Amino acid sequence: MSSLPSSRLGDGDGRGLDRAVEDLGPDRFGNRELSWLDFGARLLDLAEDDSLPLLERAKFLAIFSEGLDEFFQVRVAGLKDQVEAGLRTRSPDGLRPSEALRAIAGRVGELVARQSEVFVDRVLPALAEAGIGLCDWAALGEADRGHLVEVFERQIFPVLTPLSVDPGHPFPYISNLSLNLIVRVGDPVSGEERVARVKVPPLLPRFVVLPDGERFVALEQLIAAQLGTLFPDMVIGEHYAFRVTRNADLALEEDEADDLLSAVEMELRRRRFGRAVRLEVEGAMSSDMRDMLARELDLGDADTFATDAPLDLGGLWAVYGLDRPDLPE
Repeated sequence: MSSLPSSRLGDGDGRGLDRAVEDLGPDRFGNRELSWLDFGARLLDLAEDDSLPLLERAKFLAIFSEGLDEFFQVRVAGLKDQVEAGLRTRSPDGLRPSEALRAIAGRVGELVARQSEVFVDRVLPALAEAGIGLCDWAALGEADRGHLVEVFERQIFPVLTPLSVDPGHPFPYISNLSLNLIVRVGDPVSGEERVARVKVPPLLPRFVVLPDGERFVALEQLIAAQLGTLFPDMVIGEHYAFRVTRNADLALEEDEADDLLSAVEMELRRRRFGRAVRLEVEGAMSSDMRDMLARELDLGDADTFATDAPLDLGGLWAVYGLDRPDLPE
Protein backbone atom coordinates (compact mmCIF):
# COMPACT_ATOMS: atom_id res chain seq x y z
CA MET A 1 0.00 0.00 0.00
CA SER A 2 1.38 3.39 -0.98
CA SER A 3 1.99 5.98 1.69
CA LEU A 4 2.52 9.69 1.79
CA PRO A 5 6.07 10.96 2.32
CA SER A 6 6.80 11.50 5.96
CA SER A 7 7.56 15.15 5.27
CA ARG A 8 3.92 15.59 4.33
CA LEU A 9 2.40 13.68 7.22
CA GLY A 10 3.51 16.05 9.93
CA ASP A 11 6.15 18.48 10.92
CA GLY A 12 5.23 19.01 14.53
CA ASP A 13 2.51 21.64 14.00
CA GLY A 14 0.03 19.86 11.72
CA ARG A 15 0.89 21.88 8.60
CA GLY A 16 2.34 18.84 6.88
CA LEU A 17 -0.99 17.05 6.94
CA ASP A 18 -2.69 20.17 5.62
CA ARG A 19 -0.26 20.24 2.70
CA ALA A 20 -0.96 16.56 2.04
CA VAL A 21 -4.68 17.26 1.84
CA GLU A 22 -4.04 20.16 -0.54
CA ASP A 23 -1.91 17.93 -2.76
CA LEU A 24 -4.79 15.48 -3.22
CA GLY A 25 -6.80 18.18 -4.98
CA PRO A 26 -10.41 19.35 -4.55
CA ASP A 27 -11.72 16.73 -6.98
CA ARG A 28 -10.95 14.08 -4.33
CA PHE A 29 -13.32 15.67 -1.78
CA GLY A 30 -17.04 16.18 -1.58
CA ASN A 31 -18.60 19.25 -0.05
CA ARG A 32 -19.80 18.58 3.49
CA GLU A 33 -23.06 20.50 3.15
CA LEU A 34 -23.93 19.07 -0.26
CA SER A 35 -23.24 15.59 1.11
CA TRP A 36 -25.85 16.16 3.80
CA LEU A 37 -28.33 17.22 1.12
CA ASP A 38 -27.61 13.95 -0.69
CA PHE A 39 -28.67 12.21 2.51
CA GLY A 40 -31.85 14.29 2.45
CA ALA A 41 -32.50 13.11 -1.10
CA ARG A 42 -32.24 9.53 0.14
CA LEU A 43 -34.97 10.26 2.70
CA LEU A 44 -37.17 11.45 -0.14
CA ASP A 45 -36.36 8.25 -2.03
CA LEU A 46 -37.77 6.31 0.91
CA ALA A 47 -40.82 8.57 1.19
CA GLU A 48 -41.83 7.90 -2.40
CA ASP A 49 -41.17 4.16 -2.26
CA ASP A 50 -44.60 2.54 -2.59
CA SER A 51 -43.26 -0.76 -1.27
CA LEU A 52 -42.61 0.71 2.19
CA PRO A 53 -45.28 1.02 4.91
CA LEU A 54 -47.37 4.14 4.39
CA LEU A 55 -46.88 5.65 7.84
CA GLU A 56 -43.13 5.06 7.55
CA ARG A 57 -43.14 7.11 4.36
CA ALA A 58 -44.88 9.96 6.19
CA LYS A 59 -42.21 9.66 8.88
CA PHE A 60 -39.41 10.04 6.34
CA LEU A 61 -40.98 13.28 5.12
CA ALA A 62 -41.09 14.52 8.71
CA ILE A 63 -37.43 13.61 9.24
CA PHE A 64 -36.44 15.38 6.03
CA SER A 65 -38.32 18.53 7.04
CA GLU A 66 -36.80 18.68 10.52
CA GLY A 67 -33.35 17.87 9.21
CA LEU A 68 -33.54 20.70 6.70
CA ASP A 69 -34.50 23.07 9.51
CA GLU A 70 -31.35 22.14 11.43
CA PHE A 71 -29.26 22.28 8.26
CA PHE A 72 -30.19 25.93 7.71
CA GLN A 73 -29.96 26.92 11.36
CA VAL A 74 -26.40 25.61 11.70
CA ARG A 75 -24.64 24.79 8.45
CA VAL A 76 -26.07 27.46 6.17
CA ALA A 77 -25.93 29.99 9.00
CA GLY A 78 -22.26 29.18 9.53
CA LEU A 79 -21.46 29.75 5.87
CA LYS A 80 -23.34 33.05 5.90
CA ASP A 81 -21.30 34.11 8.93
CA GLN A 82 -18.12 33.35 6.99
CA VAL A 83 -19.30 35.39 4.00
CA GLU A 84 -20.25 38.30 6.25
CA ALA A 85 -16.81 38.15 7.85
CA GLY A 86 -15.22 38.42 4.39
CA LEU A 87 -13.67 34.95 4.43
CA ARG A 88 -12.76 33.61 0.99
CA THR A 89 -10.76 30.56 1.99
CA ARG A 90 -11.60 27.48 -0.06
CA SER A 91 -12.67 24.31 1.73
CA PRO A 92 -10.98 21.01 0.73
CA ASP A 93 -13.59 20.49 -2.00
CA GLY A 94 -12.51 23.76 -3.63
CA LEU A 95 -15.54 25.93 -2.84
CA ARG A 96 -15.43 29.30 -1.16
CA PRO A 97 -18.27 30.00 1.34
CA SER A 98 -20.19 32.13 -1.17
CA GLU A 99 -19.85 29.44 -3.84
CA ALA A 100 -21.04 26.77 -1.43
CA LEU A 101 -24.10 28.88 -0.59
CA ARG A 102 -25.01 29.20 -4.27
CA ALA A 103 -24.67 25.46 -4.77
CA ILE A 104 -26.75 24.79 -1.66
CA ALA A 105 -29.54 27.13 -2.77
CA GLY A 106 -29.86 25.34 -6.11
CA ARG A 107 -29.83 21.89 -4.55
CA VAL A 108 -32.31 22.80 -1.79
CA GLY A 109 -34.64 24.27 -4.40
CA GLU A 110 -34.65 20.92 -6.20
CA LEU A 111 -35.23 18.98 -2.98
CA VAL A 112 -38.06 21.23 -1.77
CA ALA A 113 -39.81 20.88 -5.12
CA ARG A 114 -39.37 17.12 -4.91
CA GLN A 115 -40.61 17.00 -1.31
CA SER A 116 -43.74 18.86 -2.37
CA GLU A 117 -44.31 16.48 -5.28
CA VAL A 118 -43.78 13.36 -3.15
CA PHE A 119 -46.21 14.60 -0.50
CA VAL A 120 -48.93 16.03 -2.76
CA ASP A 121 -48.87 13.44 -5.54
CA ARG A 122 -47.90 10.24 -3.73
CA VAL A 123 -48.14 10.19 0.05
CA LEU A 124 -51.24 12.35 0.44
CA PRO A 125 -53.39 10.28 -1.98
CA ALA A 126 -52.16 7.05 -0.34
CA LEU A 127 -53.11 8.39 3.09
CA ALA A 128 -56.56 9.35 1.80
CA GLU A 129 -57.05 5.88 0.35
CA ALA A 130 -56.26 4.46 3.79
CA GLY A 131 -58.84 6.76 5.38
CA ILE A 132 -56.27 9.21 6.76
CA GLY A 133 -57.15 12.59 5.34
CA LEU A 134 -55.33 15.91 5.40
CA CYS A 135 -58.36 17.99 4.54
CA ASP A 136 -58.81 21.46 3.08
CA TRP A 137 -61.20 23.75 4.91
CA ALA A 138 -63.12 24.36 1.67
CA ALA A 139 -63.88 20.65 1.30
CA LEU A 140 -65.28 20.14 4.82
CA GLY A 141 -68.93 19.65 5.61
CA GLU A 142 -71.01 21.73 7.99
CA ALA A 143 -70.55 19.38 10.96
CA ASP A 144 -66.76 19.29 10.61
CA ARG A 145 -66.57 23.06 10.26
CA GLY A 146 -68.72 23.53 13.32
CA HIS A 147 -66.41 21.30 15.35
CA LEU A 148 -63.34 23.21 14.18
CA VAL A 149 -64.92 26.58 14.95
CA GLU A 150 -65.51 25.37 18.51
CA VAL A 151 -61.86 24.28 18.74
CA PHE A 152 -60.78 27.67 17.39
CA GLU A 153 -62.88 29.66 19.85
CA ARG A 154 -61.90 27.53 22.84
CA GLN A 155 -58.21 26.77 22.26
CA ILE A 156 -56.77 28.94 19.50
CA PHE A 157 -58.40 32.38 19.48
CA PRO A 158 -57.38 33.22 23.09
CA VAL A 159 -53.67 32.84 22.27
CA LEU A 160 -53.57 34.72 18.96
CA THR A 161 -52.08 38.22 18.78
CA PRO A 162 -52.41 39.83 15.34
CA LEU A 163 -49.91 42.60 14.67
CA SER A 164 -50.47 45.36 12.13
CA VAL A 165 -47.69 46.63 9.87
CA ASP A 166 -47.95 50.34 9.06
CA PRO A 167 -45.90 53.53 9.53
CA GLY A 168 -46.73 53.51 13.23
CA HIS A 169 -46.08 49.79 13.65
CA PRO A 170 -42.85 48.50 12.06
CA PHE A 171 -42.54 44.95 10.81
CA PRO A 172 -42.55 42.66 13.86
CA TYR A 173 -39.80 40.30 14.86
CA ILE A 174 -40.48 36.82 13.44
CA SER A 175 -39.15 34.15 15.77
CA ASN A 176 -37.14 31.16 14.62
CA LEU A 177 -39.10 28.34 12.94
CA SER A 178 -42.41 30.03 13.71
CA LEU A 179 -45.33 29.53 11.34
CA ASN A 180 -47.15 32.75 10.44
CA LEU A 181 -49.90 34.20 8.29
CA ILE A 182 -49.38 37.43 6.38
CA VAL A 183 -52.76 39.07 5.75
CA ARG A 184 -53.88 42.06 3.71
CA VAL A 185 -56.81 43.82 5.37
CA GLY A 186 -58.79 46.85 4.26
CA ASP A 187 -60.90 49.49 5.93
CA PRO A 188 -64.33 49.38 4.22
CA VAL A 189 -64.96 53.06 5.02
CA SER A 190 -61.66 54.74 4.12
CA GLY A 191 -60.49 52.12 1.66
CA GLU A 192 -57.09 52.11 3.37
CA GLU A 193 -55.21 48.82 3.18
CA ARG A 194 -52.56 47.49 5.47
CA VAL A 195 -50.71 44.27 6.12
CA ALA A 196 -50.98 42.27 9.33
CA ARG A 197 -49.12 39.29 10.68
CA VAL A 198 -50.68 36.49 12.71
CA LYS A 199 -48.34 34.09 14.46
CA VAL A 200 -49.52 30.48 14.58
CA PRO A 201 -49.06 29.42 18.22
CA PRO A 202 -46.12 26.98 18.39
CA LEU A 203 -47.49 25.11 21.40
CA LEU A 204 -50.58 23.95 19.52
CA PRO A 205 -50.57 20.79 17.39
CA ARG A 206 -49.42 21.32 13.80
CA PHE A 207 -52.59 19.62 12.50
CA VAL A 208 -56.02 19.84 14.16
CA VAL A 209 -57.71 16.44 14.47
CA LEU A 210 -61.32 16.02 13.38
CA PRO A 211 -63.73 13.96 15.55
CA ASP A 212 -63.07 10.69 13.71
CA GLY A 213 -59.43 10.86 14.80
CA GLU A 214 -58.07 10.13 11.32
CA ARG A 215 -58.65 13.35 9.43
CA PHE A 216 -56.64 16.48 9.97
CA VAL A 217 -56.71 20.16 9.02
CA ALA A 218 -53.57 22.28 8.97
CA LEU A 219 -53.68 24.73 11.86
CA GLU A 220 -52.98 27.74 9.63
CA GLN A 221 -55.98 26.83 7.44
CA LEU A 222 -58.29 26.92 10.43
CA ILE A 223 -56.90 30.28 11.53
CA ALA A 224 -57.18 31.64 7.99
CA ALA A 225 -60.83 30.58 7.86
CA GLN A 226 -61.51 32.62 11.01
CA LEU A 227 -59.65 35.82 10.09
CA GLY A 228 -62.95 37.70 10.19
CA THR A 229 -63.03 37.04 13.93
CA LEU A 230 -59.51 38.42 14.34
CA PHE A 231 -60.18 41.51 12.18
CA PRO A 232 -63.83 42.42 12.77
CA ASP A 233 -65.40 45.02 10.47
CA MET A 234 -62.42 44.79 8.12
CA VAL A 235 -62.26 43.46 4.56
CA ILE A 236 -60.02 40.39 4.47
CA GLY A 237 -57.84 40.24 1.39
CA GLU A 238 -55.09 37.87 0.35
CA HIS A 239 -53.47 35.80 3.07
CA TYR A 240 -50.63 33.29 2.97
CA ALA A 241 -48.55 31.16 5.29
CA PHE A 242 -44.83 31.74 5.72
CA ARG A 243 -42.06 30.51 7.99
CA VAL A 244 -38.64 31.90 8.95
CA THR A 245 -35.45 30.08 9.90
CA ARG A 246 -32.77 31.93 11.87
CA ASN A 247 -29.13 31.42 12.75
CA ALA A 248 -28.93 28.98 15.66
CA ASP A 249 -25.28 28.01 15.33
CA LEU A 250 -23.75 27.59 18.77
CA ALA A 251 -20.34 29.28 18.87
CA LEU A 252 -18.68 29.46 22.26
CA GLU A 253 -15.81 31.85 22.85
CA GLU A 254 -13.55 30.80 25.74
CA ASP A 255 -12.69 34.37 26.69
CA GLU A 256 -16.34 35.49 26.96
CA ALA A 257 -17.30 33.51 30.07
CA ASP A 258 -15.69 31.91 33.07
CA ASP A 259 -17.61 28.66 32.72
CA LEU A 260 -19.52 26.64 30.16
CA LEU A 261 -22.95 27.41 31.62
CA SER A 262 -22.43 31.15 31.35
CA ALA A 263 -21.14 30.76 27.80
CA VAL A 264 -24.18 28.74 26.76
CA GLU A 265 -26.56 31.26 28.33
CA MET A 266 -24.81 34.08 26.51
CA GLU A 267 -25.00 32.28 23.19
CA LEU A 268 -28.67 31.37 23.62
CA ARG A 269 -29.48 35.05 24.08
CA ARG A 270 -27.73 35.76 20.79
CA ARG A 271 -29.60 32.97 19.04
CA ARG A 272 -32.97 34.35 20.13
CA PHE A 273 -32.40 37.26 17.76
CA GLY A 274 -30.18 35.53 15.21
CA ARG A 275 -30.27 36.74 11.63
CA ALA A 276 -32.77 35.19 9.27
CA VAL A 277 -31.25 32.61 6.90
CA ARG A 278 -34.32 31.14 5.15
CA LEU A 279 -37.83 32.17 4.20
CA GLU A 280 -40.41 29.49 3.35
CA VAL A 281 -43.66 30.54 1.68
CA GLU A 282 -46.66 28.75 0.27
CA GLY A 283 -46.55 28.45 -3.49
CA ALA A 284 -49.62 30.62 -4.09
CA MET A 285 -48.13 33.67 -2.37
CA SER A 286 -48.16 36.76 -4.59
CA SER A 287 -44.82 38.13 -5.71
CA ASP A 288 -45.31 41.48 -3.96
CA MET A 289 -46.02 39.78 -0.63
CA ARG A 290 -43.01 37.52 -1.09
CA ASP A 291 -40.77 40.45 -1.97
CA MET A 292 -42.01 42.43 1.03
CA LEU A 293 -41.25 39.59 3.44
CA ALA A 294 -37.81 38.98 1.94
CA ARG A 295 -36.99 42.68 2.13
CA GLU A 296 -38.07 43.00 5.76
CA LEU A 297 -36.06 39.91 6.69
CA ASP A 298 -33.01 41.04 4.68
CA LEU A 299 -33.12 37.91 2.51
CA GLY A 300 -32.75 37.40 -1.22
CA ASP A 301 -34.32 35.18 -3.86
CA ALA A 302 -31.76 32.44 -3.15
CA ASP A 303 -32.92 32.34 0.49
CA THR A 304 -36.65 32.02 -0.35
CA PHE A 305 -38.31 28.66 -1.02
CA ALA A 306 -41.92 28.15 -2.12
CA THR A 307 -43.82 24.88 -1.79
CA ASP A 308 -47.27 23.53 -2.61
CA ALA A 309 -47.15 21.24 0.43
CA PRO A 310 -47.99 22.55 3.90
CA LEU A 311 -45.07 24.30 5.54
CA ASP A 312 -43.28 22.40 8.30
CA LEU A 313 -44.03 18.80 7.40
CA GLY A 314 -42.37 17.84 10.66
CA GLY A 315 -45.98 17.80 11.83
CA LEU A 316 -46.40 14.49 10.03
CA TRP A 317 -45.07 12.81 13.17
CA ALA A 318 -48.68 13.07 14.38
CA VAL A 319 -49.78 11.00 11.38
CA TYR A 320 -47.01 8.47 11.95
CA GLY A 321 -48.21 8.08 15.53
CA LEU A 322 -51.72 6.99 14.53
CA ASP A 323 -52.84 3.63 15.87
CA ARG A 324 -53.48 1.84 12.59
CA PRO A 325 -52.54 -1.83 13.05
CA ASP A 326 -54.50 -2.66 9.92
CA LEU A 327 -51.88 -0.96 7.74
CA PRO A 328 -48.92 -3.03 6.51
CA GLU A 329 -45.81 -2.80 8.63
